[in-house]
Amino acid sequence: MTEIDTKQPVIIGVLTVSDTRKKETDKSGATIIRMAESAGHRIGDYRICTDDPAEIMTVVADYMRHDAIQAIIITGGSGISKRDQTIETVAPLFNKSLDGFGELFRFLSYTEDVGSKALLSRATAGVIGEKVLFALPGSSKAVELAMEKLIIPELHHIIHEITK
Repeated sequence: MTEIDTKQPVIIGVLTVSDTRKKETDKSGATIIRMAESAGHRIGDYRICTDDPAEIMTVVADYMRHDAIQAIIITGGSGISKRDQTIETVAPLFNKSLDGFGELFRFLSYTEDVGSKALLSRATAGVIGEKVLFALPGSSKAVELAMEKLIIPELHHIIHEITK
């Protein structure tokens, strides 16, 4: 069995989907960046776009063409309001869906924080080519939960599995 190299940083593209946030007010994007860098990973790019499928696709396509980026983490646009379009935009791109991510995220949200409101979460993850994409809620508390409990602990393993 091949050893997983946890010393190498994973290069991450970060996208915040929001009609109102700017880099100065984007607590969720800042949380992803802070936690990823604290875990030894690097940010390959960071952007904000509106809740517009064409804009989301443009950024995801740019990240897919960026050879160094291994993981894409999106925050925002994953709720159930009419403007929330992230999941509908990215899920059809998945070669493989990581259903357990959304299931575990909702379970942790339910038990640790939000109770039955967790059923409104559509957080998801999947593999696109040799990259992993996570779509998280826009709440910085939700981002922190996903990063701490799910993404950071498994990121090296996921990259190892999809690139072997």
